[in-house]
Amino acid sequence: VQLVESGGGLDQPGGSLRLSCVASGFAFSSYRMSWYRQSPGKERELVAVINYRGINTNYADSVKGRFTISRDNGKNTVFLQMNSLTLEDTAVYFCNARIEGIDYWGQGTQVTVSS
Repeated sequence: VQLVESGGGLDQPGGSLRLSCVASGFAFSSYRMSWYRQSPGKERELVAVINYRGINTNYADSVKGRFTISRDNGKNTVFLQMNSLTLEDTAVYFCNARIEGIDYWGQGTQVTVSS
């Protein structure tokens, strides 16, 4: 199983970024996918989840209405569109797949929001 995130970077408050996670090594279209984030000194937190078909999604309260998770099963890719960024969104963002009870993680992509 391999998960490779990209799309992080530096942006100003109010800006937008789109993260991508390309998956390989498993039947991507059969599994729920998630995005997590971790800020320095804080525990890793769940940001958004999307079911295997891409129909059902759930979000942390802190990002509802600003972030959108989506997936392209034909390209084995899950996305996180982040709008109206705030300073509190600064974190390393991780892609996650839970397969047969085992959590798999990407290497993470840094998102920094700064004025």
